[in-house]
Amino acid sequence: MDIFGYGFFQNALLGVLIAGVAAAIIGTYIVTRRMVFIAGGVTHACFGGLGLGYFLGVSPIAMAALFAVASSMGVEWLSTRQQVRQDSAIAVIWALGMALGTLFIFLTPGYVPELNSFLFGNILTITTSDIVLSAVFLVVLLAFFTLFYRTIIACAFDPDFARTMNLPVAAINCTMTVLTALSIVLTIRLIGIMLLLSLFTMPQMIAENFTRKFRSMALLSVAASVVCSVAGLICSYLLNVPASSTIVIMLVAAYALARLAGNKRRKSALII
Repeated sequence: MDIFGYGFFQNALLGVLIAGVAAAIIGTYIVTRRMVFIAGGVTHACFGGLGLGYFLGVSPIAMAALFAVASSMGVEWLSTRQQVRQDSAIAVIWALGMALGTLFIFLTPGYVPELNSFLFGNILTITTSDIVLSAVFLVVLLAFFTLFYRTIIACAFDPDFARTMNLPVAAINCTMTVLTALSIVLTIRLIGIMLLLSLFTMPQMIAENFTRKFRSMALLSVAASVVCSVAGLICSYLLNVPASSTIVIMLVAAYALARLAGNKRRKSALII
């Protein structure tokens, strides 16, 4: 229990709790809308913003946020206005972000000290300001979902019907796209670009073994994300290994157990 007395561990614990809740909510939205790969595209497009931030000598996170929002809006614009297939648009954004990031980092003089943290995650380096920023984002996300929950669901799963009801489909989808991009940026420091997609998909895969309803899936995803993240963080401290790897391993193990439990429950229902 001594580890909970250290300031860096307290920051890390608060960070995974906040990020876990936000990622679970956003992840439920993108998984149920079958938009998982847009999260992967935006995640890798952020690498271009990180590289540009290092090259210009400005905040890499701020530039990554700009790239994330711009890339997510670019995918939305290409797929809806230019009749480009969404998977093709994501591939373009994905490749361009990685190419620009590699170019700018190569052109940056000297050694880039925090690059590995952004690529593979280093949750023990997050600061109080990072936690405050993530907490503010979580409050905004929860407020938006609470106020517009039914509208979000209608616009996401039956946009044609939503338009006949004069619902702001474009505005809602655009807002959700921006929130997804910002959530990805705020989670990069915790788990890294290489493993971040798992935090937005694995809790939902766990929840799908027990429910198909959006609200229930979101709640189960939050529970799975928080439990696995905290357990992974404690294991990383005890084993002296990166927290990003242990968190992902915990999520995969939880999914395997949930899959077994789900199959057993379905077999029992068939026998009855």
